[in-house]
Amino acid sequence: MSANGGTKAIVAALAANIGIAVTKFVAFLLTGSSSMLAESIHSVADSGNQGLLLLGGRRAKREATPEHPFGYGRERYIYAFIVAIVLFSVGGLFALYEAYHKAQHPEPITSWQWVPVAVLVIAIGMESFSFRTAIQESNHIRGNQSWVRFIRRAKAPELPVVLLEDFGALIGLVFALFGVGMTLITGNGIWDAAGTAMIGVLLVIIAITLAIETKSLLLGEGAERHDLAKIAQAVTEGPEVERIIHMKTLYLGPEELMVAAKIGVPACETAEEVARGINAVEARIRAAVPIARVIYLEPDIYSAAADRAGTGQAAHTAVPQPEAAADGDEVAGRPGS
Repeated sequence: MSANGGTKAIVAALAANIGIAVTKFVAFLLTGSSSMLAESIHSVADSGNQGLLLLGGRRAKREATPEHPFGYGRERYIYAFIVAIVLFSVGGLFALYEAYHKAQHPEPITSWQWVPVAVLVIAIGMESFSFRTAIQESNHIRGNQSWVRFIRRAKAPELPVVLLEDFGALIGLVFALFGVGMTLITGNGIWDAAGTAMIGVLLVIIAITLAIETKSLLLGEGAERHDLAKIAQAVTEGPEVERIIHMKTLYLGPEELMVAAKIGVPACETAEEVARGINAVEARIRAAVPIARVIYLEPDIYSAAADRAGTGQAAHTAVPQPEAAADGDEVAGRPGS
């Protein structure tokens, strides 16, 4: 659902931004407004970003290879990180440069004065449609989370990226309308530069936010607490496992979770019984959390003493460390010494 919803939101944003970019460029050529130029570049950057997200989604579907045995799901995170870089450099820094240049030589808008206002109003309508689509698709998977938490914790990067881009685009259009409107009212081009600078600062903030959140996904995030609880319950609700000694999870991609756990099994079971029990536990985990597709379970015999020592192993099954073995020789001595 998240992948399909993300694609729908991306396509809607791409169509809106292409149309908006063309109209903004026409308005800039007719009026020379720096706010219109900054917004034009912003829309071009957004269009490129949506193309990158679609490309990342397509490449992430490739089958696993010996060189990449866990597949390419995390490639979606890489392309989302590239989007943040493009938004920062092409969108934000260019707008700030254009604002500085315009402030040095402010010029009023003397021709086609109605064009930028009309273009910005139309663009606000088109961006609102794109933003509404992103909100609707996000609501399918957001649940009861706040918008801030959804953007920060979502494992699929496309919807948070499109949401922030569309939100930034709407606010940027308001800033551009402010700059153009004040320039037309006062005849002073410094307001145009001010609107451009506000757009640049906004884009830089959004780009940094996206980079921080995507970096966390690239480094590797574990399952959410509610999924961890479901997995733990699935492991221990049957007779095959006495307890979980320790467990770790990792997202291999937005829709693929790896689960690795050391589990305590009854000491009297045979190898066949342990293997049959592990298969049953894996089936319960996948039923409880369907995205848990890669599961590694290591059976062991639980030892409270080892648990207190922090080894997570049974004392009589743990492999002695070389240092411990050497110390033992020194203490106990060798026969016949």
